[in-house]
Amino acid sequence: MSLPAKSLGAIRAVLAEDQAMVRGALSALLNLESDIEIVAACADGDSAWQAVQKLQPDLLVSDIEMPGLSGLELAARIKERGLATRVVIVTTFARAGYLRRALDAGVVGYLLKDAPAEQLAEALRKAKRGGRVIDPQLALEAWTEADPLNDRDRRVLRLAGEGHTASEIAAQLHLSHGTVRNYLSEAISKVGAANRVEAYRIAHQKGWL
Repeated sequence: MSLPAKSLGAIRAVLAEDQAMVRGALSALLNLESDIEIVAACADGDSAWQAVQKLQPDLLVSDIEMPGLSGLELAARIKERGLATRVVIVTTFARAGYLRRALDAGVVGYLLKDAPAEQLAEALRKAKRGGRVIDPQLALEAWTEADPLNDRDRRVLRLAGEGHTASEIAAQLHLSHGTVRNYLSEAISKVGAANRVEAYRIAHQKGWL
């Protein structure tokens, strides 16, 4: 099946998705639109970042959790560098915590992967026009439960949840062992957990990590 000829001024988008089947399906579906062109389909965040810098697309359509840079880290980097590329997140994570962090990173769209293909295409058009497209239920939930963690808490708790000891975390973050223990204690208290394992589980479930 041949692809439709692209209209003048078609939306140029880089796609970042680590699952090959999903990446192929999204790329094929979006390329069927006459006004949308996937100029690069990347399997990890680092290659997506390279593609964004090289191709300067109108949009980055990205998952959240990928090897290398996450979708949220990509969005934050694009925002920090002042690039014109606008970011739309397409994910399975229906978590208000992720949405809040995405908005802080400058994301203009946050949609779930089970949304109809035509809804995604229309969301990309709206994002290109300067609009914002957010799943309405998530938008409501995002402002009902605040994220209690700061970036320092997140770094320490994420490493603890991955199985690193306080000493290993201290070495990675160039902190003292005592400082790491204090940070972990604060993070555990903030999420209302009994220990670091439970704190990681709660924070991950709510999208705070």
